[in-house]
Amino acid sequence: MRTLVLNAGYEPLAVVSFKRALALVMSAKATIIEVDAEHPVWTVDTVFDRPSVILLTRYVHLPHGRAVPVSRRGVLRRDGHRCAYCGKNATTIDHVLPKSRGGADSWDNLVACCLRCNNIKGDRTASEMGWSLTFTPRMPHDPAWMVRGVEHAQPEWQGYLEPAA
Repeated sequence: MRTLVLNAGYEPLAVVSFKRALALVMSAKATIIEVDAEHPVWTVDTVFDRPSVILLTRYVHLPHGRAVPVSRRGVLRRDGHRCAYCGKNATTIDHVLPKSRGGADSWDNLVACCLRCNNIKGDRTASEMGWSLTFTPRMPHDPAWMVRGVEHAQPEWQGYLEPAA
């Protein structure tokens, strides 16, 4: 069982084990915001709520401008597992400007792609194929992208992982 840790400003900070979360709560470094009621923690003489989301009592300053590392999993997650060319389910990634032509492994040059479109496109650009992208690829800036483990978020985390409007 995992617990989402929120900074004092309610931005996602980390995903930790429920044991670490309980230690933070018991040492008054955090308070429980959401509880996993189906799985309480039993001790010899006490029952504790299992924390699902905790809030730190003191603000932790993080360096600004941290870049989100590029990964295959990250590109697929950013694009919602949808092909940037046809919109079908994507299982691979594609370089918009092929690597053989100087295309970089960057957020701006990688998109999710279905196997069919990836095979057809090959070593060409989308414009050479007469295709267009359904969106402009960019590096994600949402704080939740800096938190490892949120790819498999629990339902009660969703309200805390969505970007502020």
